[in-house]
Amino acid sequence: MEIFGIPLQAFLGQLMLGLVNGSFYAMLSLGLAVIFGLLGIVNFAHGALYMIGAYVAWASLEYLGLGYWVALLLAPLAVGTLGVLIERTLLKRLYKIDPIYGLLLTFGLALIAEGVFRDQFGVSGQQYPVPEALQGATNLGFMVLPNYRAWVVLASLVVCFGTWFVIERTRLGSYLRAGTENPALVQAFGINVPVMVMLTYAAGAGLAAIAGVLAAPVIQITPLMGSNLIIVVFAVVVIGGMGSILGSILTGLVLGIIEGLTKVFYPEASNIVVFVIMAIVLMIRPAGLFGKER
Repeated sequence: MEIFGIPLQAFLGQLMLGLVNGSFYAMLSLGLAVIFGLLGIVNFAHGALYMIGAYVAWASLEYLGLGYWVALLLAPLAVGTLGVLIERTLLKRLYKIDPIYGLLLTFGLALIAEGVFRDQFGVSGQQYPVPEALQGATNLGFMVLPNYRAWVVLASLVVCFGTWFVIERTRLGSYLRAGTENPALVQAFGINVPVMVMLTYAAGAGLAAIAGVLAAPVIQITPLMGSNLIIVVFAVVVIGGMGSILGSILTGLVLGIIEGLTKVFYPEASNIVVFVIMAIVLMIRPAGLFGKER
């Protein structure tokens, strides 16, 4: 059976690969949207935090003998702690001034992190094995589905929509949103807004780290893995709408699928299709698909 001249097996395989890439786009753009939407910081260091999360998983296995499941807990805690240090020492001084300063600072931090890891580990990359419980594939009849890729999609959906639910549908989320709109009023109710802001940045960093751990068995771990992905992720956030959490999730998933299908029908355009869509969306709706006009 063929679809537009493409064998069904190849079509579905590329669709699955696009969904996996879309899962990473969704998780990373979610972290960016959380940090920008609640703190107003354009966090260019997000790709570096994603890369550090992958290296924490690799180092915990290589040097400590800790497996994948432990790394899924350890990496976001370690990178979240790094996020606390960054927010307390650097970013907290930038909240009331032009956002361009936050972008420049985080861009510089990304370059520093990339340089440090290139010096320590080189650029050849490290391999991380698929955990034993997720090895192999499942024959669905119409396609063979690698178990680990299915896990990546499932885990990312749970993390993304769980984060959305916490921010949009719980009392904690309402405190976060109110704290960014009117911190003095929220502080008057006895809520420690600076600590809440600090933990918000740490949570965004932790989301990047989880994405890094999920990506480690799929791609080669290199110091450049974050910088290679962050531009596409920023495009995803712009298309979805800066600060829109649900928009970032849905846009990341859909664009990953579109990119995957483009590799089947027109491979030459697969590297630019996201940016073409971004240009079209900005011409029609400058605030993004889910963003609010100001």
